[in-house]
Amino acid sequence: FVCAFGTQLAARLRRHLVVALTARPRRDTHTHTNTHTHTQMAHAYTVPAAGDISKAGDGKSLLEHIVADVKALLAAKNCGPILIRLSWHDAGVFSNGSLKGGCPNAVMRFTDSGEGTFEANAGLTDVAIGLLKPIADKYVTAGVISNADLWALAANVAIEFMGGPHVVTRFGRPDAKDSGESVESQVGRLPDGDKGVSHLREVFAPKGFDDRDIVALSGGHTVGGCKQQRSGFDGLWTEAPLVFDNSYFTDLLEKTYRPETVEATGCPQHRSDKGTIMLISDLALLEDAAFKSVVEEFAADQSRFFADFVSAWTRLQENGVGDLLRDELAPPK
Repeated sequence: FVCAFGTQLAARLRRHLVVALTARPRRDTHTHTNTHTHTQMAHAYTVPAAGDISKAGDGKSLLEHIVADVKALLAAKNCGPILIRLSWHDAGVFSNGSLKGGCPNAVMRFTDSGEGTFEANAGLTDVAIGLLKPIADKYVTAGVISNADLWALAANVAIEFMGGPHVVTRFGRPDAKDSGESVESQVGRLPDGDKGVSHLREVFAPKGFDDRDIVALSGGHTVGGCKQQRSGFDGLWTEAPLVFDNSYFTDLLEKTYRPETVEATGCPQHRSDKGTIMLISDLALLEDAAFKSVVEEFAADQSRFFADFVSAWTRLQENGVGDLLRDELAPPK
């Protein structure tokens, strides 16, 4: 995934610049709920009553309850893409290069400073976290799961709910206690949508990712889209933005994209005759021979894309906390 803003564009557009993985109508019977409605209704959503969580059973039973509630949220709100983006931005700040530290710790919950105020996280601190609030109130408050684990789990449930691969979630990510546990800046940690090949490698290599991983993670753009109110960019990556498949890669190879500038923001992007878009960072995958060969492989073989995506995505979610994680969700004590 890339953050759809550049350093100079961010300075110009201020708080509004970030890729919004937004839910739009998919080609099925789910009811469409747009991001604006999400903002209005996030706190109105209620999960099924849990009764006494402490009597819900072992960790496996508790996990089944949480997954069921997340699936109910996804069915009601069509919000899978923004939940994936929440986990990506929580974990994606990790770096082990010239920049050090960062980990998935749900520090975006705090908006006085730090990651909760990053331009890259516009829409996450209110919409995404708001959507998960009823589930967090039910399980995090009871000590069943941390916010950071819930964000990772919700993203993984969303991926599979939208037709993507099953992703195993491990547990034990501690929640930040305040905004002081944020990294210093988004710059150099989250990739920019208006930059190309070298930038992608510069940002992803310190996270432990090679070229194949970069292409696999970019395939997350098979769902969601950009909203100019946040990112300065505007449009959907694919024609079925709530279906997790390999259409991002087939679109890259089969569609013709023409450069354009978003009139309201001045941001450069590319649009196909079908109305879908690609950012500069997306089309960069065709400019480099090593990247392009993987794009071609994933376009031809969805199962290969799924396998490589799961491998890279799991490592992304566990960067900086791997030694703390366990396979099972522990019941509250």
